[in-house]
Amino acid sequence: IIEDPEWCLVAVPRLTDLCLQHIVQNFSNNPILGGLLPEDQRRLLDRLPTGLPLSVTANLISDEDYWKRCCTERWQVCDVSNYGDSWKRMFFERHLENILKCFVPNTTDPNQVLELIPLCKDYVRKLEVDQFLPPVKVDQKEEMDDLSNSESDFGFGEVHIHHYDLGPLITSLPHLEELHLTYSVKDCGMNFEWNLFKFTYQDCRNLAAAVKMCHNLKVFKLTHSNVDDDKTRLLVHNLLDHPSLLELNLSHNLIGDKGAQNVGKLINRSKLEILDLCNNQICHGGAQALAQALAKNCTLTSLNLRLNCVGDEGGEAMGRALLTNTTLKSIHLGSNKLAELTAVIFSQVLAENSTLTCINFSCNPIRPDGGKQLLEGLRGNKTLTEFDLRLAEVGQENEYLISQVLWANRDAARLQPLLQQRAEPM
Repeated sequence: IIEDPEWCLVAVPRLTDLCLQHIVQNFSNNPILGGLLPEDQRRLLDRLPTGLPLSVTANLISDEDYWKRCCTERWQVCDVSNYGDSWKRMFFERHLENILKCFVPNTTDPNQVLELIPLCKDYVRKLEVDQFLPPVKVDQKEEMDDLSNSESDFGFGEVHIHHYDLGPLITSLPHLEELHLTYSVKDCGMNFEWNLFKFTYQDCRNLAAAVKMCHNLKVFKLTHSNVDDDKTRLLVHNLLDHPSLLELNLSHNLIGDKGAQNVGKLINRSKLEILDLCNNQICHGGAQALAQALAKNCTLTSLNLRLNCVGDEGGEAMGRALLTNTTLKSIHLGSNKLAELTAVIFSQVLAENSTLTCINFSCNPIRPDGGKQLLEGLRGNKTLTEFDLRLAEVGQENEYLISQVLWANRDAARLQPLLQQRAEPM
């Protein structure tokens, strides 16, 4: 006391605190957690740094507060509701996605991914990868040799580059249910080259074989990846009779009529409920093939063909299919060059079909005469609640009268649960 007048016994750390501090400092080499009292475990987890090796923490720490700190310290935006309200799942899914986005074939060590599998396989249920980097360019002489042996779509040579093969990874994730992929490069800036956005046939072969082995996969999205008819055929071949696939999204690609015909085969040899082929190159032949499959289908509930070129021939085929189909609830045919002939057949669909709740004909030259046909069919309809006719030129009067019918159907749909509840016996 004479040497330090400010010394006080209260300032001496408790032995428990010293022990916890020692455990924290040596946790990487000697992870002690299970043998501690619950209150001491809580204090320890609050002190642990988030940069500890995953080989230590992945299978040892299940505390959500710890994984929340790991997420919020690493990423600015963290919406845990997109990950089943699990912070640990969010961390491992996003960590794995970041590794895949930065993986450079022939440069990055594949073990960087493979060693992560036993640590994350129990937590990864969805992967969203919107970038795949190509291999680093070969030297100029080798590149010129390759260029002399290949030709591009623009008359110039191109080096065929393949991306990381997802097969060993996704086939080792037993709980994987959703796979969202885009084969492109983000923020390439002045380094732009068409090769950076090339989804090669070998890429497609590897991916198709892997997806076939993902027996729990429910949602598969491959968008903005230049998927053409040949690649569609390969994908469909591996998805036929898939045991659990419910949603397929191939939007914003290069799929034409032949590709659509292959997708038509898939419709009735799978359990698909949602199919999105928006912004492709499907014309009336492909639409007719899809319609033929749709007429016999009993699982599909949503079909999106927006931004294609199906025309009235394809529109009429879709209409005839919906006269027999009893499961489809939503169809999007916006921007497809549909006109009055399609309106005529859909007038009959509106009068007879009692399943459809949503139709989108936006950005089509339906015209006032077509609008009158649709209004006539809609007068007796009690189920349709959404009918998008923006920029369809149906005329203000037709548009107003159609909206009145839709409002009435919406009110009836809202009241139906209450009426059913009152009708149930007490």
